[in-house]
Amino acid sequence: MKKRELDPLAPRPALDFSKGVRGKHHGRMQQGTNVVLIAPDLLETFPDSEAVNEALRSLKKIAERTTKPASRSTPKRSTALAS
Repeated sequence: MKKRELDPLAPRPALDFSKGVRGKHHGRMQQGTNVVLIAPDLLETFPDSEAVNEALRSLKKIAERTTKPASRSTPKRSTALAS
């Protein structure tokens, strides 16, 4: 059975907001929830938020342990020609 194509110019049925609750999710939004979209190719590796959080914590630990590269131990050669 084919879906009937809707006319984009046709009037839409009225929506009933009489049972709506103002500010229903306001408290939750104040908690500072961050939503991140995971790429489809990563869904097998990171199936839920706990897997993502665990990976990010591991990456953070590695980054904190990593130090800056050591400075060069040998001095640079002089570019001036000896006369």
